[in-house]
Amino acid sequence: MSEEDPDLPREADGDSLPFLTLVPNMVTTLGLCAGLTAIRFIMSGQFLIAVWLVLFAIVVDGLDGLIARRLKATSDFGAQLDSLSDFLNFGVTPGFLVYQMALAPGERSGGWIFVLVYVVCCCMRLARFNVAQSRAALNGDTKPAGHFTGVPAPAGALMALLPAFLAFETGIDVSAWPTLIELYIGAVGLLMVSRLPTFSPKSIRVPRERIAWVMVGLALVTGIMLAEIWRALIAIVLLYAASLLHSAGMMLLNRRRGRP
Repeated sequence: MSEEDPDLPREADGDSLPFLTLVPNMVTTLGLCAGLTAIRFIMSGQFLIAVWLVLFAIVVDGLDGLIARRLKATSDFGAQLDSLSDFLNFGVTPGFLVYQMALAPGERSGGWIFVLVYVVCCCMRLARFNVAQSRAALNGDTKPAGHFTGVPAPAGALMALLPAFLAFETGIDVSAWPTLIELYIGAVGLLMVSRLPTFSPKSIRVPRERIAWVMVGLALVTGIMLAEIWRALIAIVLLYAASLLHSAGMMLLNRRRGRP
């Protein structure tokens, strides 16, 4: 008799599965392939293509969970696959890209250490998220939190890629600033494992009378992204960093007032 994986979704009768239940995992695998292919282009020095593939993986990461929930095809297998994919796409690949692009040309012993800090912090961030999700499921808490704890992995990848965005937009040689890049990539990693409350899109509520304005805003942002992609991404990272500073300030203020 053949053994079956208990974590894979299956029908009560028969050995077949509806194709739609496989779609979320297929989307996750597509993002994983993008991250792996990005490493291939990093090794050949084609950093622009590699960054585009990481950006594609970020978009895919936002879709697979949404598709799984809409199709009611969530599974433990899919959750673990998504987490492992995120570690490669948002931890290993951005760290390797920054190292090859900014730190390897003037190789010093410290450069790789800071990249290791970033990658390990991303792994710990994902592990902590998985534990929190498991505990919430055991406690029957299905209500989404109003914020993330620490910088989530996709946002961390965007922040880590800021040196590449600056290089593509301005043409500067980021390898001329190795110490600054090392400190920056290490700081991004630490922010990922911090207890800092950070922005979560799930906390956004849109009044019905403003839905039309949201659609107009989406069109505007899409146009800007298509016309000035690197400048727009730099602005997004800086705005997100400003939100982190605001969150840190509010957390310190609440602690001084004796609030949790």
